Amino acid sequence: MTLQLAHAWLLTALPLPLFIRFLLPQARQSSAGALRVPFYAALMQGQTNTGTRSRRWQSLLAALAWLLLVLAAARPQWLGEPLPLPLAGRDLMLAVDISLSMTEQDMIIGGRVVDRLTAVKAVAGDFIERRAGDRIGLILFGQQAYVQTPLTFDRATARTLLFESAVGLAGRETAIGDAIGLAVKRLHDSPAEERVLVLLTDGTNTAGNIAPLKAAKLAAEAGVRIYTIGVGADPRSAIGRAMRRTPLDERTLQAIAQQTGGRYFRARNVDQLQAIYGMLDELETVQSDQQTFRPIRELFGWPLAAALLLSALVAIGRAELLKQYRY
Repeated sequence: MTLQLAHAWLLTALPLPLFIRFLLPQARQSSAGALRVPFYAALMQGQTNTGTRSRRWQSLLAALAWLLLVLAAARPQWLGEPLPLPLAGRDLMLAVDISLSMTEQDMIIGGRVVDRLTAVKAVAGDFIERRAGDRIGLILFGQQAYVQTPLTFDRATARTLLFESAVGLAGRETAIGDAIGLAVKRLHDSPAEERVLVLLTDGTNTAGNIAPLKAAKLAAEAGVRIYTIGVGADPRSAIGRAMRRTPLDERTLQAIAQQTGGRYFRARNVDQLQAIYGMLDELETVQSDQQTFRPIRELFGWPLAAALLLSALVAIGRAELLKQYRY
């Protein structure tokens, strides 16, 4: 952090009271008195010494108050560390299937067989982390579809909420059309130039209130491009035969992507899934120009408050001094 003065040129006003004191003529003091007391000098000697010291302190406090007042006018500020600005990228919704079929353990990570949702979390989490400049939203769907994360620049939160998702939270079946319809609703009024939905599923639409192709038509009319990803091992492979066969409606997923100007991808293993997200990074590139801003914290209130306090003390001191001379 850095301390700076927004209007440093105002510090040139500091010697102004000295100029006024030396340039303006002093006020004349009258020596006439209505009553002469022989012991007046001795009576007032103690009060004079006390008054002199009091005036010196008042002058010192007044000078300090003026210094603080000029400092407040110069607007001292704390300048924070540079922070990256959200870039004018795109709004990207990620719709992830969490129906019961995503428990199929036909994916391999690090030599260990894992279920489909675990593999999706690992790869999609890295994809979210790389989307600097984009607003990311997360939709989870099974028998129902719901927004887990609204569109946000906070990629860390979106990633965390993806990792916290679990199979069965939205029901056992798969409502692909509802997931698309919900994403379109969230993206429809978006001011972003690019609106994208990445939909990931391993099955067929078996639930919901809207057909997938009808939802895709609505997406195309709203200017939302959809990339669909079919997940799961090929049933003909050894690991695929070991699991119960879950039908994947590739034809519908291809039609959804084609109708909205996107693409369909098939991910039979983690490597293919990673490659797909790598291609999405190339297809939906983010802007590389980085802009930053430095947060500013205004500090002028502190010297201003101190100047007002000192001014009040000077006024009180002068009032007390006048009382002494009066009596």
